[in-house]
Amino acid sequence: MMVAGIGCRKGAAGEDILSAIETALEAHGLVVTALSALATASLKRDEPGILAAARRLDLPLLVMDDAALAAAASRTSSQSQASLEAAGTPSVSEAAALAAAGADAALLGPRISVGPATCAIATSGATA
Repeated sequence: MMVAGIGCRKGAAGEDILSAIETALEAHGLVVTALSALATASLKRDEPGILAAARRLDLPLLVMDDAALAAAASRTSSQSQASLEAAGTPSVSEAAALAAAGADAALLGPRISVGPATCAIATSGATA
């Protein structure tokens, strides 16, 4: 399973989210068809830009609760004070990707920031 974890500032546009996803995929030599899902934190579940990106890519959006993010937090590689304050995790995109991809998931690298959005890619199982 390969999951793109998404974080963003409030009100980030769908194009901003898509740009972050595309940039992260390119950084790892991947294409969008490699993705199984998008994931984000429960506090971002209603962000129009994230919802629009999931629809545009025709991928499920997995919403990770606070407990799942907290469980994955120790495996993140980046730290944002804003993310810690808002979501209680060092990186929403990294923790969401790891939590959604499963207990054996690993990040392909640190989150990629593009404007108001971040994206981190995690893999598990046969794709890792």
